[in-house]
Order: sequence, then structure tokens, then C-alpha cells
Amino acid sequence: MKRTFFYFIFLITISLTFHSCEVQDDNKVPDDIAINNFIWKGLNLYYFWQPDVANLADERFANQSDLNAFLYGFPQPENLFQQLLNKPKSLYPNPGEAIDRFSVIFSDYNELEGILSGTTKNNGADFGLFYKDASQTAVFGLVRYVLPNSDAAAKNVERGAIFYAINGTPLTKENYSALLSNDTYTMNFATYDAGNITPNGQSVILTKSVLSENPVYLTTVINSGAHNIGYLMYNGFYPNYESQLNAAFGTLKSQGITELVLDLRYNSGGSVATATRLASLITGQFTNQVFAKEQWNAKVEDYYNSTNPSTLLNLFTNKLGNNEGLSSLNLNKVYILTTKSSASASELVINGLKPYIEVIQIGDVTTGKNVGSVTLYDSPNFSKANSSSKHRYAMQPIVLKIVNKVGFGDYINGLEPTILLKEDFGNLGILGDSNEPLLQLAINTIMGSGRQMPQDPIRTFERLQDNSTMGRLKNEMYVDSKPFR
Repeated sequence: MKRTFFYFIFLITISLTFHSCEVQDDNKVPDDIAINNFIWKGLNLYYFWQPDVANLADERFANQSDLNAFLYGFPQPENLFQQLLNKPKSLYPNPGEAIDRFSVIFSDYNELEGILSGTTKNNGADFGLFYKDASQTAVFGLVRYVLPNSDAAAKNVERGAIFYAINGTPLTKENYSALLSNDTYTMNFATYDAGNITPNGQSVILTKSVLSENPVYLTTVINSGAHNIGYLMYNGFYPNYESQLNAAFGTLKSQGITELVLDLRYNSGGSVATATRLASLITGQFTNQVFAKEQWNAKVEDYYNSTNPSTLLNLFTNKLGNNEGLSSLNLNKVYILTTKSSASASELVINGLKPYIEVIQIGDVTTGKNVGSVTLYDSPNFSKANSSSKHRYAMQPIVLKIVNKVGFGDYINGLEPTILLKEDFGNLGILGDSNEPLLQLAINTIMGSGRQMPQDPIRTFERLQDNSTMGRLKNEMYVDSKPFR
């Protein structure tokens, strides 16, 4: 969603509207609390739950001197950030306690920007971490796919590989983050035996490097009777790979597919704009109709409603951000594969399409992230341009809730599948192969009754974490720009 707001409008509007901006001009902000000042001002203006946090209230501080005194109470900017959130996960860790599970802050915006664009330091083994038993102490990892041209690919690590230890130390809830954060480590493997995780003496040394992940992981066409079934595995909503996504749809379209199976099972999210374009690629017949609606805090909503209310809407489109025409399929039904790792922008695609076409969701319940964020830098209008040269802090706070055309967006417990089938760690299958259980179930559903359906797994495990969300940025869904700039 590209919006144009002139900086002079920003200055005039917020000087008249927001007390927080009056605070800013009363006194100089000392350099040693400049980062804290940026955090407070940004959250006061944009944070979705700003009205629910007493210390973010517009009238909380009489002037900048009062605010400065408050900010001096937090020597670490990260601590201030957590204290200004609405029941963050870090302070409310028990199930069901936290309200804000996703707002994050980075001391170096280069790291944040890399994550949002799909460029990270990793060894190429994408994995999920799971509890071994109900005690939720011991942990094991499952490799779900391997990035091409990575160290894991070079060393023949394969989908379905299970590891129970790093550098010989068994994984636990307490140590997994520290063990897996090293640039080089030994991954100790285990065998999956009827639900048991048994060490097998095998291992591999993996080293991380900076990798840019093309989220269009796999595209193929499966011919089954009169059906020409397109399959696309898509692992991240990265705007800089939209042309590759469009090309994949062009390939499927040129092969005359009659159905589409979209695999989002390991896709933890990304750009709202890219999600809108993916939905438009699947369809194509709803250009300029409402795909999703944004709900911001009251002061931002008031600004939008007084200037241009349509900026709160994300519309189906027929072009990419670079004006490249879409290779849309004009489908009236889509089959989408999901797991507990499917989150944010993945859920947005499912929820946004449902008022328009039939969505057959196959797999497991999704994460349940119906809120989005925006990147805030320490500059007069919170954009990267003219940001402070004295530090590289940036925030990614939750600033909006997103709903579909009919106003539905309440799925914090996840989107329930049309057909439930959890992944079987003993029979994970080959991605894109017609015998892979989730894809097989989709094909069988397309073909109709009378075909053998995949069996439920003997045992399932509770997910702890995915490596793609092990950092502070988890299951992200973000908008490309913000008002007042």
C-alpha cells in the first residue's frame, strides 16, 4: 500500500491534534535519552494499544522535562520498550496472559530490514522445534526444507531429518536458543521410531552465511485424470521477490491448470501489500474491490478519515508494485495447506479470500496473528530518511488490526482447517510429490470420494518454535508505509 503524505501535512496535523507533539517542543531532549524519547514518541503516536497503556497517554506528561525524567528511569531502551507495551509476551509468559505477542525493537535496523526482505544469516536448514513429551522440557528439531546453495544443501541435510542435540548437548526449553545462535555448530541426529526420538550417532557440522531466500520454493503441475493441478510452495511474503512469484503464476497459467494447491504451511508472513497481490494472482476478477481493511488506533483513524479514508483499504489489484501486470488465474476455488507455522500474511490471504471464493484449508490450525506492524526509525517523521546518525535503533510495533471485506478478523486462536491433517514426522514425504500426505489429501479432495486418504499420525508433538521466528521478529505482517510522512 503506497501512500503519499507530505511532510508539511504531517507537521500541521499532528501539531494541532496530538498533545504528545506539544511535549516534544518544550525542552531539548538530552542525547543520553534520545533513543528512549524516540521509543515513547513513536509508540504514543502509532501503537495500536496506545489508549490502553497509561504511560503512553497523551496527557501523561505535562512537558518534555516531565517526560525526560520518566525516560531516565530506563537505562536500557529495550526495557522501556517492553514496559510501554500492552501486556507483552516477555512480561506475561503464561498461556493466554499476553496481549501483545509480536511488537519488537532492534538495536540495528539493518538486521530488521534483512529479516523483512528474506535476507538472514543461516545455514539453510529450515526447521521446527517441538517438545518431546508433556513435561515440556526436552526439545527436538525437525528439518522441514533446505535452502538451495546453502551449507545444509552442500552437506546433504534433507527434509525430515530429526536432531536432538547441538554440539552433543541435548536440547531443552532453556538452552535451545543459545545453542542454535552460534554461527557454526554440530547438529546431532536422531531416528524417529513410532513416536520415539532415538539418537543414532550421526551428525553434521553446519555454518551460517548471509542468504537471501527466494520464497517461491517449488512450483509443479500434477496431472490426474481430467485435472491439471498446480502446486506452489510459498515461504515468505517478501516484496523484492514479487516478480518471481508472478512468473511462477505465469508458468502455471501457461500450463492450463484447473486447480491450485497453495502451500503456506511454513510461511510465517510478511508484507500486507504482497499478500494482497498474491490473492489477486489467485483470482483476478475482483480488481479494485476490498481485499482487507485496516483498523489503527483512534488518532491515526481520525487522521485517515479526515484526509482520505480509502487509505485504510487494501484493494485487489492487477499489477505488482513495479506496475508489472499480474498473471492471474481467475480461480473460484483454491486449496491452501497450513500448519501451526502458517501465520499473519498467510492467514490474511485465507481470510481475505473467503468472502469472494471457496477456500479449502487443509492441514492444521494456523498461528492466529490478525495484527500488523510498521517500521519506525528515529527521525522527525519516523521514516528512514533523515534518521539519527548516532544510533541504529528501529521499532516494529503492532499498529493495526486487519479484517476482511465483511469485517471478520477475530482469529487470535488460529484459522481452523476445512480438513484437519497434522504432519506425520514418520512420513513427512517429499515436497511437491503427489504422495506427500498433505498434498495427497488436497489431490484426493479435488478428485472426489473413493480414493484412499492419508492416515493421521501415530503421535503428534506440541510446537515450541520455528527457526524462522527464533529471533525477536516473530510471524510478521507489516505495511509498507505510515501516515504523517
